[in-house]
Amino acid sequence: ASMPESSITLRTARSDDVDTLVEFNAAMALETENLTLDRSVLARGVRAALDDPNKGIYFVAELKKRVVGQLMITHEWSDWRDGDIWWIQSVYTHPDFRGRGVFAALYRHVEQCARDTGAAGLRLYVETHNASARATYGKLGMAVAPYAIMERIFKPPGM
Repeated sequence: ASMPESSITLRTARSDDVDTLVEFNAAMALETENLTLDRSVLARGVRAALDDPNKGIYFVAELKKRVVGQLMITHEWSDWRDGDIWWIQSVYTHPDFRGRGVFAALYRHVEQCARDTGAAGLRLYVETHNASARATYGKLGMAVAPYAIMERIFKPPGM
């Protein structure tokens, strides 16, 4: 059952959230990609974003003062739109709190923040086989883009 959104507190992450963010990111990597991340590398990466909003901004959802969900925003400049595209990354909801509207509340909060700052839009990448995530994003108004992601990674996760 979905929780009343008023019981979910949404805020920008703080430095004292680092341990939870590291834990959630490590759990997400294991769950979605079967990757075990090096916690010290991950902690440095999370701290770097918390210290420098140009790298990324974490938002968290709390229930009864416990952080139960997170997402991170990074920015991509769109010259075509003369505005920022906000990329949603590092999405995670603690398993005990899934299906209660935690991610939807985070998403709506971030969408409003993006609109308020004049951003051009929101994007995220989702694994093609993750049907439940794709359905969730679709219900929130996101559509499959006509792009495939190509990459050449020089530094694997947790290295």
